[in-house]
Amino acid sequence: MHGTGPGEIAPDGSAVEYYAAVPPDEESAALVHGAVGPGGTILELGAGAGRVTHPLLALGHPVVAVDASAGMLARISGAETVCSPIQDLDLGRAFDGVLLMSYIIEYGGERRPLLDACRRHVAPDGVVIVQRQPPAFHRDAGPREWSSGGGRFRMYDVVRHSEDVVSATIEYRLDGRRWTHSFTSRRFGDEELPAVLGESGLALDRFLDEEGGWILARPV
Repeated sequence: MHGTGPGEIAPDGSAVEYYAAVPPDEESAALVHGAVGPGGTILELGAGAGRVTHPLLALGHPVVAVDASAGMLARISGAETVCSPIQDLDLGRAFDGVLLMSYIIEYGGERRPLLDACRRHVAPDGVVIVQRQPPAFHRDAGPREWSSGGGRFRMYDVVRHSEDVVSATIEYRLDGRRWTHSFTSRRFGDEELPAVLGESGLALDRFLDEEGGWILARPV
């Protein structure tokens, strides 16, 4: 993955200035809040610039925000921050909720090290929340344009390597600035969930949304 545009570009190709400028993701934070429960401690893996961190803090959750980009973490206030690759993380602490969002499970290479990190840090009665692309994304992926949160987006250079693997570039335009982010996404399908989660000592509990993009798992 790689990115272009003004300001710092994080190791995964994400633009720090873009994610610092977009509105908080209140909807995702509300979904997490409902799954973890009031006041539950949260470990947010791949927290970025705090789009979900800050709303979770406002909802009363103590949050430890982890990211491989110090530039992203510098934009977060009110949470403990840890600069580290997810795969290497071992804080020696357990949390009521561990979050692996922003489609990292489909963009981040090998899945087991990511899920192992989730399992290391979840309390025995806690939950792991994993966000993936809804199943329709890989089936229907193609060039398109849309608007959201005051920005304009365009997906182009879409290449379907197989039924499960798609590469593309997304262009972000906000306040007269332009960034791009090129990525490859490998589908995390329903048929894989029991075995892949099980290898890391996790079990599927349910989906948190009708589209199947939000997976809730529990330690076994």
